[in-house]
Amino acid sequence: MKILDELKTTLQSRSQTHLIQWWDELDESQRVSLFDQLESINWNELDRLLNDIEADNAAEQSEHAKKATPPETLVGLSDPIWSDPNKADLHERGETLLRNGKVGAIVVAGGQGSRLGFEHAKGLFPIGPISNATLFDFLCGQIAALTKRYQVDIPYYIMTSDATHDEVTAAFQEHDWFGLSPNQVMFFKQGHMPAVDAASGKLLLSAKDSLALSPDGHGGMVSALDKQGVLRDMEARGLEVVYYHQVDNPCLKMCDPEFLGLHRQMDSEMSTKVVRKVAPEEKMGLLVDIDGKTQIIEYSDFPPELAAQKAIDGSLKFWAGNTACHAFSFQFLKSLAASATALPFHKASKKVPYIDDAGVSQSPESSNAFKFEKFIFDALPAADVALVVETSREREFNPVKNAEGNDSPATCQSALDTIWRSWLSAAGIEVGDDVTVEIQPSFALDEADLIARKAEIGKPQSGILLLK
Repeated sequence: MKILDELKTTLQSRSQTHLIQWWDELDESQRVSLFDQLESINWNELDRLLNDIEADNAAEQSEHAKKATPPETLVGLSDPIWSDPNKADLHERGETLLRNGKVGAIVVAGGQGSRLGFEHAKGLFPIGPISNATLFDFLCGQIAALTKRYQVDIPYYIMTSDATHDEVTAAFQEHDWFGLSPNQVMFFKQGHMPAVDAASGKLLLSAKDSLALSPDGHGGMVSALDKQGVLRDMEARGLEVVYYHQVDNPCLKMCDPEFLGLHRQMDSEMSTKVVRKVAPEEKMGLLVDIDGKTQIIEYSDFPPELAAQKAIDGSLKFWAGNTACHAFSFQFLKSLAASATALPFHKASKKVPYIDDAGVSQSPESSNAFKFEKFIFDALPAADVALVVETSREREFNPVKNAEGNDSPATCQSALDTIWRSWLSAAGIEVGDDVTVEIQPSFALDEADLIARKAEIGKPQSGILLLK
């Protein structure tokens, strides 16, 4: 078989023939599966990574961080740009983009809720305090409400992974597309990278017919958009701006018109929403400038003494925490996809189960391998204009990450409760502390929507106010 002979040659030249040592034992479907995995590897890219197999140098990263300064292109909450009438103009700019069908949205939904004790796709985690509506219900509900408001289909691109794809796609069909129409939704799957043995540089097998694979990070989104036809779909729809977010934050303002308007006014290629860190040690990536380029440094790579530095007014000098909400110009996304080196791979030392040369499964007790992943925020230095925009933490950043404590379902539901009660209060409706409140996007997307529907709101029944 000529194709198999070519694969053997590829593996022999890289001392990786152990990957097919059980070939003769496999049935036809197993052979096809293993062959497809090996064929999908970008061997030239992997060669470059294997030539520098050492983990990222922590000392080097620390020295890099020491050159950081607060970002110059940062628009704070109190910035004059938000004063009237300019704020109204920004809002109108964003609404014009939406109304003219120039905006789409991407959600990265490849993760599972393991840290929440929820062994399913995280987007299916129930967060509605009364209805148990899922994260997807609230996120897709916002898209549906915007679609209705602006009378145009806003496409929603959903990045899944091998672990979540089947469950997520089935859930959308079972739940009537969570209020969207099928032509608004396009699924695409995150890529993966093989794990590499730290001692030998050989790729690991998780089974005789399978590589030890792991997701290639949210930065892998860029190549997935290109390879799976999403960029072509965006171009065919005439999109100009793409709003990006993660699946775990139901409080975000989906396709926020003012954010989009500012992104357009500043001719930004990539804009990022940030919030103020509550403490130097908070585990958030920081937006900074280094050598004139805006970028994000992970909290683990930012020296504690720098993180604790204070400004003249006593506040944190480095406070702009990444919320993982971005706006991309479509052309910038295309340029990233066209460049093989636009987003670098990061290496992480991990414990990776594998089968040994005897075909016996091994579960290492300490790190034994390297995994490789890309981060979408590494695109920032490539942007000619990278805008940083502060937003209200209480209003827009309350993710569901941990089972308990900070960023947990309890803190997220408490934040949602505060938001919803403020809308009710603005409409002149007061509810007691003993009433559980839930307002779904299908009823009101924001305070103005709720005020407009005030007449439809009755008295809470049995300590419950569910508006959907």
